[in-house]
Amino acid sequence: MGEQKGFIKNSDEKGSINISEDVVAVIAASAAVEVEGVHGLFYSHSKDITHRIGKKGFAKGIQLSFEGDDIKVDVEVIAEVGYPVSEVGAGVQKAVISAIEDTVGAKVSAVNVNICGVALKKNRQ
Repeated sequence: MGEQKGFIKNSDEKGSINISEDVVAVIAASAAVEVEGVHGLFYSHSKDITHRIGKKGFAKGIQLSFEGDDIKVDVEVIAEVGYPVSEVGAGVQKAVISAIEDTVGAKVSAVNVNICGVALKKNRQ
């Protein structure tokens, strides 16, 4: 498995499966926002706008980088008031690692969580 121009490629004797980096970013984003105490993802319009132009809206708080066959993920979140931010961050790390490794089959070497703000709790039903 390795990176090939925007795709993660899994090959075997039957052929290959190419998974877009955008798909991996959406998987990470969806895992992060499901963690209790996460209000949502954060992204700044002023941050490297040329890099973010092609990204879909949901995964804008996620950045991926590759170290050989390993994936490093940077996640920027807004925490909810009333939750310990260190526990929220640890929960995001665990959820993102599990989601990517279970869904994509790639090894996650690191998940760096940046708590960029806090917000009032959203209603969960």
